[in-house]
Amino acid sequence: MNSFWNQLPKPFFILAPMEAVTDVVFRHVVTKAQRPDVYFTEFTNATGWMHAGDKAIGGRLVKTDDEQYIVAQLWGSDPAAMEQLSRYCKELGYDGIDLNMGCPDASAVKAGGGAGMIRTPERAYEMIQAAKQSGLPVSVKTRLGYSRVDEWSEWLGGILQQDVAVLTIHLRTKKEMSKVPAHFELIDDIKALRDEIAPNTLLVINGDVRDRAHGLEFVKKHGVDGVMIGRGIFTNPFAFADESALAPLGGEERKAQLLDLLLAHLDLYDKYAHMTNRPFETLKRFFKIYIRDFDGASELRDQLMHTKSTNEVREVVKAIQANE
Repeated sequence: MNSFWNQLPKPFFILAPMEAVTDVVFRHVVTKAQRPDVYFTEFTNATGWMHAGDKAIGGRLVKTDDEQYIVAQLWGSDPAAMEQLSRYCKELGYDGIDLNMGCPDASAVKAGGGAGMIRTPERAYEMIQAAKQSGLPVSVKTRLGYSRVDEWSEWLGGILQQDVAVLTIHLRTKKEMSKVPAHFELIDDIKALRDEIAPNTLLVINGDVRDRAHGLEFVKKHGVDGVMIGRGIFTNPFAFADESALAPLGGEERKAQLLDLLLAHLDLYDKYAHMTNRPFETLKRFFKIYIRDFDGASELRDQLMHTKSTNEVREVVKAIQANE
C-alpha cells in the first residue's frame, strides 16, 4: 500500500519507542532540539486496553496534531485486541501501527508479547494481519532472535513474507538484552534477505546508534533505508541534528542549550500533566540528559534530584543561568 513511509526522504530517522520516556512531553522536547522524521510512541498493551480502555494505558496514546509523522507502537498476543486497538489508533489520527515483537521485558514476554512473539511465529503473523485491518501501514520492530543470533534468518524471513511496510531490527537477541555490542556485521546479510523476499519493505536498523552522523555511516556502508535512535538520545538530546549546527560539547554555549531544553521540558510537563497523569518524580530520570558534559554538572544534578516540583527545578536552573 502507498503510505507515508514511501513519502519520506531516504535515509529517514526515527525516535525509538521507549517505555516511560517517549510520551507526548518528551517527543516535543526532542522536536525542540531537532525533529526526527518519524516519532514512535511508548509501547501500548492491546489486551489491557481492550479490557479496561484508556485508563489501562496511562496516557501512552496521547498525541498532538503537530507530531507528524507519528506511529503507535502496540504489543500483545491477542489478534482481536490488536485489531480493535489498531482501529482506535486510526480514529486518533495516527499515521501507522508498529508491532513490538522485540521488547525483552519479562512481563511482556510471559504474556506472549514483545520478544515472546519470536517463539510463536504463526501468532506473530496473525497479529500483523489483525493490525492491517485498521487500514494503516503496519511495521514491525523486533530482534535477531530469542536465544541465539542464528535464529535471525528464519524469524526475519517469516516476518518479511507478511508484506509489512517497514522492518526495524534491533541487532541483538532477546537473551542478549543490551549487554553485548549490536551485531552490525549482519546488516548486509539481512538486507540481502529483504531484497530477496520483500524488496518493497523498508529496512531500519536500531541498537547502539549514537546520533545522526553515526547513523549516516551505516547508511553509506550498508544502504539501509532508515535509522532508529533510542538510548542515544539520553547522551545527546540533539541526536537528530547535523553536528555541524551544534555548539561543541563542554562549552558554555552547549551548556546554555541544555539548560534551555530542560526548562522547555518543565513547561511541557506542566502543559500536558492533566493528560499524562505522571507524577513529578518521573521527571527526574530525564535530568541526566540535560545536566551533563559541563563543569559542576554532577553537583547540579544532585541538587535537582532533591527538588519536589517543576517550580523548584526552575528556580535552581535560573539561578545557575543568572550567574553565567
